[in-house]
Amino acid sequence: MRIALFITCVNDLAFPATGIAVTRILRRLGHTVEFPAEQTCCGQMHANTGYRAEAMPMVRNYVDVFDSYDAIVAPSGSCTAMIRDQYPSLHPPATSVAARTYELSELLVDVLGVTDVGAEFRETVTYHPTCHGLRLLRLGDRPLTLLRQVRGIKLVELGDAEECCGFGGTFALKNPDVSTAMLTDKCARVRDTGARVLAAADNSCLAHIGGGLDRHRSGVRAVHYAEILAETGATS
Repeated sequence: MRIALFITCVNDLAFPATGIAVTRILRRLGHTVEFPAEQTCCGQMHANTGYRAEAMPMVRNYVDVFDSYDAIVAPSGSCTAMIRDQYPSLHPPATSVAARTYELSELLVDVLGVTDVGAEFRETVTYHPTCHGLRLLRLGDRPLTLLRQVRGIKLVELGDAEECCGFGGTFALKNPDVSTAMLTDKCARVRDTGARVLAAADNSCLAHIGGGLDRHRSGVRAVHYAEILAETGATS
């Protein structure tokens, strides 16, 4: 299958290892992964803040760049939800390419029929289901299904897992006190698990929670679950 990687702004600028991990996983499974250099932001921040007209050039560019691919994969529930949920109403010609855009776990489990990607990661891990993946994409337990197949992993349940972490993009900027209170609760639940690693499907949320965990000197690492799935235990 010819697959395009849509890296997203946050990953491209701050967490490039996540995109590399996605590529490693898919190539390990025998698929061709391409990275179109013409890609840009999906326009989520603009559209969600009321600047729909300003988002339109990005929406059109997404269609132009990715329409020829069998599938497009993004390591972000948030950006995938923007494309699948809002693109068809913003720009009807985007409907087809939006339907072929998948968050990583959807592509692996639903499209490729894979739950064991050959990973090995010997750590205690807890998983936070981020809001867009949970409520818009309805990812359910797909990421956890993949993580459960990782050799050596010890998965522990996160209390009140479905509660928002308080990030919400510009929500954290517009409502800092509420956001901080939500973050404090989430960090407490993470620490209660005793896990050494927190995994999630969005690096934006992981950056928010990870910052809180660092300030509490918890010793817990925040890691995109794709980076766990990319590990094989092999030494170079």
